[in-house]
Amino acid sequence: MEIVKNSAIRRLPLYYRHIQKMDAEGIEFTSARILSELTGVHKTQIRKDIALTGLVGVPRRGHNVKALLKAIAKYLNWNDISSAFLVGAGNLGKALINYDNFEASGMRIVAAFDTSVNEIGKVINNVEILPMEKFADLTKRMHIKIGIITTPPEVAQEIAEIMVDSGIKGIWNFTYTQLKVPDDIVVETVDLYRGLGVLSKRLADKENEERK
Repeated sequence: MEIVKNSAIRRLPLYYRHIQKMDAEGIEFTSARILSELTGVHKTQIRKDIALTGLVGVPRRGHNVKALLKAIAKYLNWNDISSAFLVGAGNLGKALINYDNFEASGMRIVAAFDTSVNEIGKVINNVEILPMEKFADLTKRMHIKIGIITTPPEVAQEIAEIMVDSGIKGIWNFTYTQLKVPDDIVVETVDLYRGLGVLSKRLADKENEERK
């Protein structure tokens, strides 16, 4: 059951983005069939995913768009905006800092940390880059629970250990390093290399099929 929920958690944000666009266009109701056409996810699966939020649709009309947005946001805990610290202010770190839609998903990057004297002191999108030496103290003082790692992979484990020791409970890991942390720490790894590998292989397979 946990695997099913985790899979749904990965799909619900996809639905949410499309439903947001509908709301902006003044559309009042949507359905699993419409969302299936937009996302490529089978309508039966969409119904099962939405059912997890507890929202009940209207016969022959589907789901109210505004109600569905609220239900998904509540289920994903996006109504509770959590502050996060980011470690690694390189190109990827800066890109995440500059991304303004995190707050809509319940998270706000409030500070970034780095060891490079060339980065420390810079302010990006109102987020200051601080020396790594301040991480532990500020994490404890500000009760930060989410840490984002965008460092080179060879130092990711060290940074994760600093985060755990400082009180971080959830780590968003953007390196390919498989972090070793206590069982009570939640880790979500975004493996860009694996994603690129999957993309490259699928593209090659498709090109081979077209040549046949």
